[in-house]
Amino acid sequence: MKITLIGAGRVATHLAKVLQLQHQIVQIFSRDLQRAQTLASLVSAQAIDDVRQLDPQTDLVIIAVSDQAISNVIELIAPYLLDNLIVHTSGSTSLSVLQNTHHRAGVFYPLQTFSFDRDVNWLETPVFVEAVEPQDLTSLTELANSLSHRVYQYNSTQRQTLHLAAVFACNFSNYCYDMAKQIVDAEQVDFSLLHPLILETANKATANDPKDMQTGPAMRGDRNILNMHQRLLGDSNRSDLQNIYTLMSEAILKRHQ
Repeated sequence: MKITLIGAGRVATHLAKVLQLQHQIVQIFSRDLQRAQTLASLVSAQAIDDVRQLDPQTDLVIIAVSDQAISNVIELIAPYLLDNLIVHTSGSTSLSVLQNTHHRAGVFYPLQTFSFDRDVNWLETPVFVEAVEPQDLTSLTELANSLSHRVYQYNSTQRQTLHLAAVFACNFSNYCYDMAKQIVDAEQVDFSLLHPLILETANKATANDPKDMQTGPAMRGDRNILNMHQRLLGDSNRSDLQNIYTLMSEAILKRHQ
């Protein structure tokens, strides 16, 4: 399959690197030509920054840009790709955002957190596909199966719900790690001491119902400890963390009352 990627960020980079093992990456488009050239050099593709250079012979165009840019991108490229399959990689963007502009539209959403300096275990990464045309859905499913053992045909509503849950499971939990590190850094305590606890918590939550694995003073209703923690945060002039601590503790208390 001949594939063109629109974007040269983290998702585009990881997709290009894994897809080029079994497919031909034809072009990398980015408004920043240098970024397009950097990625294109890794996958033997052509780097372009002008939509008029898009190859109409490509089989699949993957839009891997920020969610808020997708609608602008499809309007920009659709006139030059009249009968090509065009997909986006967003978990929170409806298929209709593409479909309203282009008749062969789809979604190719890998549920994973991407960083430039970390490899992705694609075989275990869930990939969600959706398409307007049945034959395109078949093609996207086959492409996803070439990368992952976990491929699902989800509609936009299901995918958006999953993306919302992923924000809680990934983005918010990572910010909790960040807050924990701020707290220990303030007293010159080694954050790595929390690593075994973090890993064990994740292991338990993925092997069991997270509700059943909840521990801590809020779950026990231990107001003495909760109040002590609030005083510590107050003494540190961290009213921002106090507010979050209160909000989360009250939510846990209510969940386990």
